[in-house]
Formats: sequence, C-alpha cells, structure tokens
Amino acid sequence: MIKLRRFLKDYKKECIIGPLCKLFEAILELIVPLVMADIIDNGVTNGDKGYVLRMGLVMVALAATGLLSALVCQYFASKASQGFGTKVRRALFSHINSLSHAELDKLGTPSLITRITNDVNQSQQMVAMTIRLLTRAPFIVIGSIIMAMTISVRMSIIFIIAAVIIGLILYFVMTKSIPIFSLIQKKLDKIGLVSRENLSGNRVIRAFSKQKSEKERIDNSTEDLAATSIRISRLSALLNPATYVVTDVAIIAIIWFGGINVDAGNMQTGDIIALVSYMTQILLAMIVVANLVLLMTKGSASAARINEVLETEPSVKETTKEIISVNTDENTPKIAFDNVSFSYGGGDDELSKISFEIKRGSTVGIIGGTGSGKSTLINLIPRFYDVTQGSVEVDGRNVKDYSFKQLRKQIGIVPQQSILFKGTIRDNMKWENPDLSDEDIITALKNAQAYEFVSKLPMGLDSHVEQGGKNFSGGQRQRLCIARAIAAQPKVLILDDSFSALDFATDAALRKALSQYTHEMTVIIVTQRCSTIMNSDLILVLDDGMLVGKGTHKELLKNCETYKEICLSQLSKSEVEV
Repeated sequence: MIKLRRFLKDYKKECIIGPLCKLFEAILELIVPLVMADIIDNGVTNGDKGYVLRMGLVMVALAATGLLSALVCQYFASKASQGFGTKVRRALFSHINSLSHAELDKLGTPSLITRITNDVNQSQQMVAMTIRLLTRAPFIVIGSIIMAMTISVRMSIIFIIAAVIIGLILYFVMTKSIPIFSLIQKKLDKIGLVSRENLSGNRVIRAFSKQKSEKERIDNSTEDLAATSIRISRLSALLNPATYVVTDVAIIAIIWFGGINVDAGNMQTGDIIALVSYMTQILLAMIVVANLVLLMTKGSASAARINEVLETEPSVKETTKEIISVNTDENTPKIAFDNVSFSYGGGDDELSKISFEIKRGSTVGIIGGTGSGKSTLINLIPRFYDVTQGSVEVDGRNVKDYSFKQLRKQIGIVPQQSILFKGTIRDNMKWENPDLSDEDIITALKNAQAYEFVSKLPMGLDSHVEQGGKNFSGGQRQRLCIARAIAAQPKVLILDDSFSALDFATDAALRKALSQYTHEMTVIIVTQRCSTIMNSDLILVLDDGMLVGKGTHKELLKNCETYKEICLSQLSKSEVEV
C-alpha cells in the first residue's frame, strides 16, 4: 500500500487534518472518565447536585465537540479516499492501455476487471479507515494506559499486560490472514473468467445443451471461494471473542484489586470507575483495531495486485514520439519482412525465418491452415508484438523506429472477431476520424456492401448499436467493421479473415468493390478461402509458422504443393486453373 501513497499527494491537507481531528476527539474521550470520577468523588459523595449538573454539562460539551471533530474527519476521509480511488482507476486504465498484447494475454481480462473494480474498492476503503481510525485507536490504547498510570501505577500494569496480549492476538490473525485474502482475490478472478465465458458463449452453451455442466463449473468456483471465505471468517471470528475475554479478565482484575485499594484507603471509588472506563475504551479501541487489521489485510492484498499491474512494463515500447521521415518512392516496398522469427515465449517459434516484400498499392493474400501463423504475422506489422529475430519494415524504416501513433495511423485493421462499440452506426464509422462526413460514411458502407441493410434500418446511420454489435448478424458486423476501416482511408488495410461470415456472392461483390475503391491502398487479406485471394498480386502461403510459398496464383499452383492442396480441397480442378 505504501507504493500507492503517491496517489494521495493532492490530498495532503485531508490526510493531515482528518487524523488530527480524530486525535482531538480521542483526547476528549480520555478526559471524560476523569470528569466522571470527579463527579462521583466530589459531587455524588458530598451530595452536591449543583456540582453534578455543572460537570454533567461539561461532559455534554465534550461529547458535542468530539462529535463535530469526528464529522470533520469523516468528511476529509471520504474526500481523500474517493479521490484516491478515482486516481488509481485512471492510472490503472491508462497503464493497461499502454501494455502490449503479450502482457494483456498474461494478466487476462477477467483479472484486470477484478483489479480495477474490486481491488481498487478495497484499497479505497483502507485509505478511508486509515485516516479515520489508524491514529485514533493506538492513541486511545496508549492514552488510556498513561491516564491509568496517573491514577495508579500498580493498577496500570493490568492495562499493559492486556494491551500486549491483545496485540499478539492481532499479529497472529493478521499474519495468517494476508495469504488467504490474496487467495480469495485470485478465486474472484477465476469466477470472473468463468462468468465471462458463460455470458459471451451463452449461445454455444445452449446449442450444445451444456447448461448443467456449466452450472456445475460455476458452482465449483463459487463453492471454492465460499470455502476459502469461511476459512478466513473463522480465523477473523477469533478476534472479538479473544479481545473480549482478555478485556473482561482485565476489568475483573481492576475491580478486584481496586476494591482492595479502596478498602485500604489508597484509592477512591471514582478512580475505580475511571479505570474501568479506560479499560472499556481500550476494549472498544482494540475491536476497532481488529476490524481495521482485517480491512488493512484485504487492502494490502488488493494493493499488491494493483501494484503488480502498475509495475508491469510493456514489452513493446516506443523509441520516439516524433514523426520520422520515410521513403515513399515506388522502388521502396511498403512492407518488408527480413528473416523474421517470432515466439510468444512458450518455447517453439510461432513464425520462423520469414522474408518477403509487399509493393505499395498491391493486394496481398495470406493463406494457410488453422494455426499456421497468419494472424500472428499481421500482428507484427502494427507492432502489437515485437519480433524475436529479424526485422519488419514499413516504407523502408524498421517499425521500431516509428512512434505508435505514426505507425498505426496509417494501418486499418479488421480483426477476426468483429467488434463494434455501443452507440450508433455513425459513431462507429467515425471511430478514426470524428470529422468524417455522412457522404464519406455512405461511400465506405457501399464499398463494404453494408449500405443495403443500413439504409433499410428505420434510423439509418443513427441506428443503435448494442454492446459488441449483438443486434446485428455476424456478416453484418463484419461488413460494418470493414466499412469502419476503409472510411479512415488508411495506407495499409489488413483484413484478418474478415470474409468468413459472408456468402460467396457478397464475398465476390465486396472484393470487386474493394479492388476499385482501394487501388491506392496496400491491402492484405488473411483468409482460408482460396477464391478470395486468387486474383491477388502476391499470395503468401504459411504452414506451421513457415513461409512455404509466395507468388501469384498460377505460380503457386506450379511451385507450391501446399497451396495446390488447399485450392483443390475447396474448388474443382477447372475452377482452380481459371
């Protein structure tokens, strides 16, 4: 939690004034038993009702002042903790967006969601309780012992022994609790993962009638969390009974030995009442400390998880923020791979020694079996991952020389999973360029073969898009995503298996429109359909992470057995040789 204190730098005033107000309230509370003892010894014993009334008003004044001080502390604690939580969430969100794909894959979406919500909430509560109680509770304990010593040094030994025993109980519970709370957060991550899979894959689960098995899966995860939570609850449940037992034994000892001292004339009755009040204050303070320990234990575990994200460095880093000069002459390839190898870190290379050049304005098809490395290859162009060997160049410059903005602004990508954002169709089309006109949007929609169904919608471009575009079919989502990409007029358009949900007629119409509309763009089409890329200027054939063929359709039919097998598995011999 200490590492997160930088997020409180704008709340120094609140972090100072809040605890001071609580300390002032604690001082007033420590004065109350002395006033009470004075009332008993001087007012009640002598039958002086006026004295009792005057000192009673003093106690009311002390209580009112203490309440006002507590309210001021509560205000500052709330202000600081809420501001802290806001800043941490912003920092987390910003840092997560700076991470490369490798780190996001490692941390996992469900875990990141839990950390940015539940873990931040736990840390936020810890800040509020720290401001309100961390200084007050120890001060009450120490102050009560000191005040007891002013009444009777011998009797204060009971206070010291009780405080030490209770402190040891708290230390035991805290050391045992921290690992378990960390485990609970991990189990929450697992529940988030299972829930996310079930919600996103709900249709598949129903199609295979797997509701029962998935219910058992989520039940097992929640029961596992429940068992761990019960385990920590049992440990936490020891706190209050243990502290009560120690305190009650101490109060009995105070009354017992205090009675002996009163009989001997060494103490007054009011002193015993004051000592019991101070012991009761210690008890209440220790209960607060016990709850605070549990909260701080949870907060520490959550803070560690937050720090883990904030301390994670992206493996792909910018070397510059400036715009660099590039070669745009016809002789310089738009994209060049030079002996590129890549591994996700699991051992074997996903791509191995791949070299090729793509001319500007050309159309390139990438084909291969499932798991051959097609998507991995195109992810290296916008530098979502860094190569482990070799180099990737755009306009004659290594992609590592570019700033992310300059590199990625010229690349339009339509990923395998068609993702639309909640809002309207117009909002989604303006994702890259907010100033895009309706005419440009309609042109992009027409070329993506999407305008036909968009124009039939009651609201047209203002038609609502649900989260993920769930109110559109798979083919409609793909065409809208393609339209969004080409509306931005990128220099490089990458279509990663973006025709998979389209029928062959729409596929053909889309390819024809793209060939006319994108003649100045460099278009890269990743597909498993050979018919989609037969007319490409260059076709790259991947097999098990290796480039086994490159050339035109006719050249590959003669020189690449893998490509020939793929084509003949999908088309007749006469169609392949067209």
